[in-house]
Amino acid sequence: MTMATTTIRIDIDTLPDHLDRSRPAVVAEAIEAALREGGIKADCSDLFSHIKIDLLTTQLAAASAVLVDLQLI
Repeated sequence: MTMATTTIRIDIDTLPDHLDRSRPAVVAEAIEAALREGGIKADCSDLFSHIKIDLLTTQLAAASAVLVDLQLI
């Protein structure tokens, strides 16, 4: 059985000031670590102009709460 996945994209230019926009790979790693600490398995990467977060759709609500805590959404 295939699980549905969701992709969240966050524009690098909209990152809060406390994150280093010049180091998007580091930001992606920090987001992935925060999600992991919240019990969410996600793959985060930087893609030129945005941070891409792939996760199971069943974890979308929990991931959204973590992203709110990080001031990303």
